[in-house]
Amino acid sequence: MKASRLAAAGAVAVSAVFVLSTPCFAHVTVQPEGTAAKGGYAVVDFKVPNERDNASTTKLEVSFPTEHPLSSVMPEPVPGWEAKVTKSTLDKPIEAHGQQITEAVTKVTWTADGKGIEPGYFQKFPVSVGALPEDADELVFKAIQTYSNDEVVRWIEVPQEGQEEPENPAPVLELSAAEDDHHGSGSTASDEPSDDASAAAANTTAEAAEPADSTDTTARVLGVVGIVVGAAGVAYGVLAGRRRDTTA
Repeated sequence: MKASRLAAAGAVAVSAVFVLSTPCFAHVTVQPEGTAAKGGYAVVDFKVPNERDNASTTKLEVSFPTEHPLSSVMPEPVPGWEAKVTKSTLDKPIEAHGQQITEAVTKVTWTADGKGIEPGYFQKFPVSVGALPEDADELVFKAIQTYSNDEVVRWIEVPQEGQEEPENPAPVLELSAAEDDHHGSGSTASDEPSDDASAAAANTTAEAAEPADSTDTTARVLGVVGIVVGAAGVAYGVLAGRRRDTTA
């Protein structure tokens, strides 16, 4: 009797843990492929799980932050989905690459042209974004998920620090510290030495090599002289020894 009660209690506890933990991995989330550094560019993935067992996800709408508009937003083609990019005029223009940007992407909508995300599956929607703001630690993207049965789930609640996670949290992209080169490292024309610089470097190398050759030659001469002197010393010692033997 006690064993059956313990088993039942254990099953209830496991079920409770599963129910409570399910939302933690069932949210629509955003994660960078690599890093998302302040002031730089990154590819981010919007991960969309299907939470229903009787319907497929057929549409995803992601709103981009207007308080930190991004001058470049390019979705990667996803098989079975059509992407639509919506731009809007900015209240305050931003500057990028020396140009004034008066409009930016405010929404990207993916619509399934097939079965969509079926029950038990998830889908990633990659997007290239930039330049990321330098005066923010995170970006919030509000998302709306639509199912084949017309059910709509709004992932738009902004998580607040020090508070419990909301029921339908919005995807949040954490930004890392700015890198020295926002566009990545690489050799540029300004990094390549000019012909004059190359010639000067070659002359400097040649001049530096000359003393080394002279020093090497001098060392060889001194070595030969040392050998001759040593041989003479040995010969003198042998002759001196013979003289002592003869005198004795």
